[in-house]
Amino acid sequence: MSLVIALDGPSGSGKSTVGRHLARVHGLGYLDTGAMFRAAAWYCHHRGIDLDDAAAVVDAVATLPLELDLDPDATGVVVDGVDVTAAIRTTEVTTHVSRVATNLGVRAELKASQRAIIAREGTPQGWSEGRGIVAEGRDITTVIAPDADVRILLVARAEARLARRALELHGSADDGALEATRDQIERRDADDSTVSQFLAAADGVVTLDSSHLSLAETLAAAERIVAEQRGS
Repeated sequence: MSLVIALDGPSGSGKSTVGRHLARVHGLGYLDTGAMFRAAAWYCHHRGIDLDDAAAVVDAVATLPLELDLDPDATGVVVDGVDVTAAIRTTEVTTHVSRVATNLGVRAELKASQRAIIAREGTPQGWSEGRGIVAEGRDITTVIAPDADVRILLVARAEARLARRALELHGSADDGALEATRDQIERRDADDSTVSQFLAAADGVVTLDSSHLSLAETLAAAERIVAEQRGS
C-alpha cells in the first residue's frame, strides 16, 4: 500500500532532515518542494527575468525544465540540463526566493507539479515503485496533500532554528554566524507567511516541537508519529 507523509513548518525546523530520514526508513521517495521554488528563482535570475514582473515570472515557471531526483540519498536538482543542486542553496538564491514563492501564479503552477509528483509515487512508474513519498514544505499538510496518511507540523523555538541553520550554512553557531543567518530565517518566514500558513497545525495535523530534542530524539519522535498515524 502506498504511503504519503506530509511535513510542514517554519525555516530551520528540520523538515529536510526528518523528511529524508522517514523516506529512507520506509523506502519512499522524497520531495523537497522548497527546492522547486529555489530552482524557479535560479531559472528566472539565470534568464534575466525581473522578479518584480509577476506575469513574466509565472510564464517562465509554467515551462520550467525541472528534473528532481526523489532518492533521499541523492536529492539532485537539474534545470534545463544544468545541475543546480548546489547553486540553489547559495545566499544569492536564498535572498530572492521568497519573491518567487510569494507569487500566487507561481504557487499555482508548482502546486500542480507537486500534486502530480505525489500521485505518481503511488504508482509502479514512480521512483519508489508505488511505495509512496515524503513531501515537505509550505502548504503540504493543508493545500497540497491534505489527505496524506501522515501529516506533521515541525516546529522549534526561533533561536533553536536559527542556530541549526547557522551550523548548516556556516559550520558554526557563534554570534557572527547567527547574525549572517538571521535574515534568511526571519525574513523568509515573514514573507512566506503572507501566502501560506505553517506556524500552527491544522485539524488532523500532529505538531512535533523539537526545541529541546536532540536530532536522534526528533527522528525517533517522528517515527512514533508515523506509526501511530498508520495505526501500527
